[in-house]
This record gives sequence, C-alpha cells and structure tokens, in this order.
Amino acid sequence: MLLRRTTIGKGLRIFEEPVEVEYLARSCSRSMRAVGVVEATCEAIFGLIMSMDVTRYEWDCSFQYGSLVQEVDGHTAILYHRLQLNWCSMVVWPRDLCYVRYWRRNDDGSYVVLFRSTEHPNCGPQPGFARASIESGGFKITPLKPVNGRPRTQVQHLMQIDLKGWGVNYVTSFQYHSVLQMLNCVAGLREYFSQNDDVHTIPRIPVMNTMASVPTVRKDQKHQKADSKTKQADSANENSDMIDDESEDDDDFQAPESSLEEDGNVDSDAKGSDPIDLSCFSGIIRQDANEKSRNSWSVPDSNIFKVRSKNFSHDKSKVSAGKYLMELVAADWFKDTKRMDHVAKRKGCAAQVAAEKGMFSFVVNIQIPGSTHHSLILYFVTKSLKKGSLLQRFADGDDDFRNSRLKLIPSVPKGSWIVRQSVGSTPCLLGKAVDCSYIRGPEYIEVDVDIGSSAVANGVLGLVFGVVTSLVVDMAFLIQANTYDELPEQLIGAARFSHIEPSAAVVPVLDDT
Repeated sequence: MLLRRTTIGKGLRIFEEPVEVEYLARSCSRSMRAVGVVEATCEAIFGLIMSMDVTRYEWDCSFQYGSLVQEVDGHTAILYHRLQLNWCSMVVWPRDLCYVRYWRRNDDGSYVVLFRSTEHPNCGPQPGFARASIESGGFKITPLKPVNGRPRTQVQHLMQIDLKGWGVNYVTSFQYHSVLQMLNCVAGLREYFSQNDDVHTIPRIPVMNTMASVPTVRKDQKHQKADSKTKQADSANENSDMIDDESEDDDDFQAPESSLEEDGNVDSDAKGSDPIDLSCFSGIIRQDANEKSRNSWSVPDSNIFKVRSKNFSHDKSKVSAGKYLMELVAADWFKDTKRMDHVAKRKGCAAQVAAEKGMFSFVVNIQIPGSTHHSLILYFVTKSLKKGSLLQRFADGDDDFRNSRLKLIPSVPKGSWIVRQSVGSTPCLLGKAVDCSYIRGPEYIEVDVDIGSSAVANGVLGLVFGVVTSLVVDMAFLIQANTYDELPEQLIGAARFSHIEPSAAVVPVLDDT
C-alpha cells in the first residue's frame, strides 16, 4: 500500500495514505500507520497486544475497557472495546467498538494481528457511546537482528477507522488527533519494555457476561480491578496456545544419504515450445494479458514465486519457479443457493473441451460460503501427462497422498495493508488447511476446496471478500516435493485475478445426476 510519511515523533515514523489511492474503502479517515522498534521478543510483544486487562493502561493511552464477546476459534475472536480519547472529552461522546480480531504466526517468527468491525447480537449499541467502525487495522510484529545481545522487533500498527458522529463531520482535527493517539501505542510498547527487563505476558481478556452490565472502568481504578480481572482471565484463555497453520511442513522432506548431484531434475511434463490453442476455450471471467480490465484474469510471471530448489534437502534454499507444467486456459465465476461440487462435468466447460481434444485438465474449484454460495473455477490444461511423474502420481493417487502434497502460494500484489497481511504469501498445504474433495474424471482431476470448512480460512475470507472488487490476487498451485528425486519443485500453474465483481457471477447449469 502506498503511504507517505507525514511526521516523526516519539521515535516513531508515521505514514498516511495519499488521497489518490483508490482501493481502500471510503471513510472519513485515510489509513495511517506507525512504525517503531521495540527492544523485546516478538512473543512478548504479541502477548501484550493480545491482552486487554489492566496492563494495557501502561502502554495504550487510548484504551479504557475491553472484553471478550465470543471466542470463535484459537485464531479468531470477537471483542468489545471502549476508547479513551482525550480530544474535547467534555463535549464529544465517547466511542466504543465491536470487532473481529484474527491473528497468525508466520514461519519467520513474525506475528500478524488484524481487526475489522462487525456486528454481534450480544454486542449492541451502548447508551452514552457512539459506535465507531474499524474498516482496516492491525499489528505486524517482525523480528530484527539483536544488538548487544538484546532482542529487537519492528512493530507496525495500521488504523483506518471511522469514528462516526458529528465531531468527525464538523471538526476534522478530531479524527486526525484521535487516530494519532491510537497509533502512539507503539511508542507506549517501547517505553513499557524499556522499563521491564523480564516480561512474560500471556493474553488476558475479561469475559463479557452481558453487555447491559459492562462497567465503565477508569484508569484511576485499575489497581482496584487487577485481582478480579486476573481471575476472569484464567477462564478466558483456553485457546492461547499458538498454532502455526501456515507451516510448509518442511520436516516431511526426505533427504537421501547420497551427496548432491549437479544436474537438475526438471519434470518433463513442463510446457514445451508448442503452445496450446486458447481460442477454443472460454469462461465467465475474461482474459486480459495487459491486466488493465476489471473482473479479468491473466497469468503472472512464474519467477515471482519461490519453490524448493534442487539443494533444498541440504540448505533449505528456494529459487524462482521455472516454466509452468500446465497452462491456464479459462476461469469461471459461479453463484448458487447451495455449494457447487464437481463443476468439471458441466457440458461445454474448458475441461470437457480439453478432453474432446485429448488433453488433460487440472481443475480447481474454490468454494466460497455465504448466503449466496460462490465458486471460482480455474482450468489448467496440458497435452499429456508423463507416466510416473509427480503430477501423474497426484492425479491417480489416493486422497491422503493428495492432501499431503497439493500446495497453494497466495499473494495480493494490489490491496490494502490489512488484506495483504491477512492473506500473506506463505505456501499452504490445502488439504491440511481446509477440506478438499477430489474427483478423477476420464481426462481431468477436479479439486473442490471448501473454504467454509476452516474457521481460520473463513475468518480471512470475511476480511477479504467484502473488498474483493478492489484487489489483485495471485494464486499459484504445485505438488510439494518430499524426496530428493522430486526436486526441484515446479508450479502446475498460476492465475492473477483483477478486481473480481461478485455481481458478475452467473448461476451454472449443473447435471446433478
């Protein structure tokens, strides 16, 4: 996301979104981000940020009260939060929030914590408060190299919030001053850890029993409330263990005892010089190689994706991916009142056209749940499969083998900070992250990816789908190499989708027999 630096204060760099940026949601406030360095470990900072008890008063000057509305899963929770804003507090109504908080830990040891406002039946409007709306926000906690033996961590805090009410509409300085006050918590974190050498914080959030009885906790009462809130925290912390769902499972790799060979082992299924005629294929989403159209697809450069190298078993190195094994020929965008399975059987679809020409198709059906179900279907085609190749073994293998090997590499080249952080770019084994169903047809294999089967994936989808029209999204697919003979890895194919319009989806005619 393009941000310009507006000021430096309290040891922080403050950035503000330029007016000309189009892809963020409309709001009275543009996105602002604070960046600072804290002398503490990522784990300690993460634990402090996740807590909403009295310790938060010591580093977050905009915090008044927080409680847990609902624990969705180990990575997602719905929270109630009251802000302590000091801009004309005698005149302006106080603000509160109800939002979804999602977090994850990346392979490099960094943490991402994301916020987005939501509605919940147990967290309605409160008397005397104006309900503000977080359109995007969160923290990125990234480890840095230690200096003089002390840990160092970069903390980024982004906030795009609509504070609502007359104060925003008539006095613009209220919005700007209030957001800066919230961002200054990064400076508060630095000061907190500079005065506490050994901090081992675990997330603590008071459990909210009923919104009608939520007390207004003032900062001068924090010491009186400490004991009772600590007791509440014990029952609210059942899911505090960190689960790394983004792991590439590098431990699955089986290295040979023999020494490295110099020559590569590139799968001969890779596309040759004789291209496939794309004129006979069509789909709902049109192709735009120039990437200038909305609701379109293109094929990104394969070299932007990193895959396991020939030497991965010895040095864990990765290299830019080479040629794709298959060619993306079409993409469909469907909607229906129910989930759509086995779309490759649809008469006239790209997989059926390819089969008539003696070609093999790899079909990915990404199933998006909701009041209206959507399916994004990608059709990859190759002229033939080499017998004994990893791709052929995947196509003809059992579901356990497929679940342990099919990998997705996501990326968001264009989009807001919160979306790029929520999606990430870490490779993910699809069969371990969500439920996948496999249909082996005469000349194709279809993978139905049920996003709704995972609360974590569904949480990310909730952050992304509402702003999908403003995004450019990349998806690359490959079969993970688990033995030396299977290296280097090769991409099956990849797709880049630009500004997909949910309204452009069509209801397909599927034969349910």
